[in-house]
Amino acid sequence: MITAYAYQNRQLIITELSVGDKVPESTLWLDLLRPEDEEREWLSLFSTEEVPDEEDVKEIEASARFYQNQDGLHINSLFPQRVGSDVRAVNVSFNLREQFLLTIREEDVGLIRLLRNYLRLGRLDLTTPQGLMLELFYLKVDYLSDLIEDVYSILENVGEQVFNDEELDDVFKLITLQEDSNGKIRLSLLDTQRSLRYMQRYYRDNLSDENLKGIREMLSDIESLMPHSQFIFDKLQFLLDAAMGFSGLQQNKIIKIFSVSAVVFLPPTLIASSYGMNFHLMPELDWRFGYPLAVVLMLASAAGTYFFFKRKGWL
Repeated sequence: MITAYAYQNRQLIITELSVGDKVPESTLWLDLLRPEDEEREWLSLFSTEEVPDEEDVKEIEASARFYQNQDGLHINSLFPQRVGSDVRAVNVSFNLREQFLLTIREEDVGLIRLLRNYLRLGRLDLTTPQGLMLELFYLKVDYLSDLIEDVYSILENVGEQVFNDEELDDVFKLITLQEDSNGKIRLSLLDTQRSLRYMQRYYRDNLSDENLKGIREMLSDIESLMPHSQFIFDKLQFLLDAAMGFSGLQQNKIIKIFSVSAVVFLPPTLIASSYGMNFHLMPELDWRFGYPLAVVLMLASAAGTYFFFKRKGWL
């Protein structure tokens, strides 16, 4: 799907394009969502370089994620996307040209929908492709900050749940999920930091002083968010260790019960086995009270062992 956003008479005009259509005049932003082969061929008609495909966008090398050519500045950046209780990282390809901003993505991104709504409602006064791209990065940094706060709030009650036997399974699942989410948040922060530093270093001649100031502010915000992300990692590790320790403690208690039970019933077993040998010269075998005496001895020995352990504080 190809969508063109243009400003005409201070109003945002949104146009859905098909293969063969011309890009409207005054287009500020050209967005391609899940482009098909025909749409990529149509885009290559006004591109001097090859249009990046999905595999190119996923490359992690700096030379593949940040570069410049005759088509302008190219940046492939990870954008966070919350799906239920999980956080995903979606690759978005940016091509900042002199005339417009081109974005290519394989998945819908909530921040792009938010930016589109802001533009439609007139909440943003953006007239340049550079400003549009940086505004999307502003929203991204703010959203990453919100995601970190969400992880904080989720972990607030985990400490109490760790010491609840019935909730241990849910605690392990929650810790694993939040560790994965925090990892993707941190990855998005690092990726955004690399993107902005590349723009600051190699594209500064094409940016206004206001845009450069905005980049410095975003870099400062990212630097302040990094320690929070690391603190969450440390807290998650502590909670995981605490949950593992408590789980091991509970298992040790169960093993302790079985061990004590085996020791408690050891004397009665000895008595029962002694009278089960059936030797010929055993006076108690012919005694009238032999069986009651054996039962009393077994019960007394078990009770004596139990109270001995109880007095020692082993139970």
